[in-house]
Amino acid sequence: MINNERLSGILLHPTSLPSPYGIGDLGDEAYAFIDFLARAGQHLWQVLPLTHTGFGDSPYQSFSAFAGQPLLIDPRHLIRLGLIGGWELTDCPIADPSHVDYGQVIPWKEKVLALAYSRFPQKRHEIPGMDQSFQEFCESNRYWLDDYALFMACKKLHHGADWLHWPDEYRCPTLEFKAGLFKSMHEDIEYYRFIQFLFFDEWKRIKKYANDHGIRIIGDIPIFVSMDSADVWANQHLFQLDSKGYPTRVAGVPPDYFSASGQLWGNPLYNWEAHEAEHFSWWISRIRAQLRNLDILRVDHFRGFEAFWSIPYGEPTAVNGEWVKAPGHALFSAVRDAFEGDLPIIAEDLGIITPEVEALRDEFGFPGMKVLQFAFDSLDEGSYLPHRYTSPVCVCYTGTHDNDTTRSWYQTLRPECRDKVRRYTHCSNDTHFPLDLIGTALASVAAYAIFPLQDVLCVGAEGRMNTPGIGAGNWSWRYQQSALKGELADELRGMTILYGRY
Repeated sequence: MINNERLSGILLHPTSLPSPYGIGDLGDEAYAFIDFLARAGQHLWQVLPLTHTGFGDSPYQSFSAFAGQPLLIDPRHLIRLGLIGGWELTDCPIADPSHVDYGQVIPWKEKVLALAYSRFPQKRHEIPGMDQSFQEFCESNRYWLDDYALFMACKKLHHGADWLHWPDEYRCPTLEFKAGLFKSMHEDIEYYRFIQFLFFDEWKRIKKYANDHGIRIIGDIPIFVSMDSADVWANQHLFQLDSKGYPTRVAGVPPDYFSASGQLWGNPLYNWEAHEAEHFSWWISRIRAQLRNLDILRVDHFRGFEAFWSIPYGEPTAVNGEWVKAPGHALFSAVRDAFEGDLPIIAEDLGIITPEVEALRDEFGFPGMKVLQFAFDSLDEGSYLPHRYTSPVCVCYTGTHDNDTTRSWYQTLRPECRDKVRRYTHCSNDTHFPLDLIGTALASVAAYAIFPLQDVLCVGAEGRMNTPGIGAGNWSWRYQQSALKGELADELRGMTILYGRY
């Protein structure tokens, strides 16, 4: 995948972009960010999963592994299409422009989208090419779009309840019952098709603009899907569920130094035998759909493709789980054959990784991840220190969405660790330290170097994107447009040229 390249880029989820409407979207500010990347000499833009988020607003818990995030639709584009008027956006509940208030933004955005849809039946025939584009979109994405739209319509009917709490005929519907629902719920189903059409139309324009400016987009694909999702509801045989749809085993990670009880994620586990029997067609469709809209994929929890921690459903913790082998070799062989070549995949291989996981990663040539914050959390000579990298086939990060910002992390280090990292990075000014760590990433032999925008801006703890294990307050940070100064782009460009990544 890497082909002897030396590139760098910035990690920023689109919800963190500025916008006048309470949450980052795919509007003007997204194009301005791409312009900043280009001026700064960057060639990669990494985002978190772009899917339709569910409970907790986490990009890693979504209603579909395929559907796009409606909250990212730019209302200004709806004005240009004539679906809404500018005066109809004046009641946007902006409280703090530095953070997303999902409780306010979601109902407001849903109201705007519903208003736009009410005018779509007429406008689709007035706007040249729109009716045909909509029909072509629905047809080419039918393999996931119909199930998603029906699932969301049923969810609306049941007042947002988890599908496990729906009546039996909805929870495990027959083909005949589903056919009836497609007729009786046509309007709601068509609405959800409409918002997906809008999202992917806007995203396609963003990706083209980025690619035209020499920037590739790295996406993120979680290994597991949410229990409350169209994927599980419509494909129950592909997951470890009982006859009523309830999971029998769920995902997590075992106890370790950081947690005596492990982590109970609760995602349903795959029925890998069923996937193999279908030649991994669901996975191939999932990856193909992602790569239509992204250039590279970061696969989360890669170790789960070699072996996964299986926990009996109903257990209060992850303690009583067990390791179960996964058919990672067969899966990625099938995917590689389907794509007829190397796969543009980055393996998230953080944590305790076994030789078997490394062998699976290396067999398919997937670069792994190196996080610099992990290199200096102790005085040990760990594998995350740049001088210990044994191959350029890896991606060096200052931190990820799950880490504290580099500035805040640095301030909370033990004095002896802070002294080590200051000497290692040749830091002479603590305020400037995040840029020094970025320089260390750029100087490494890793083919790709990536750093969160929070580190480029030297943002403190208020910029942390996610604190694992904490349910509230995550995924909300936003920057202000004035922060992307030309002088900062030029400084980053100079560093990028210095270390041969331009």
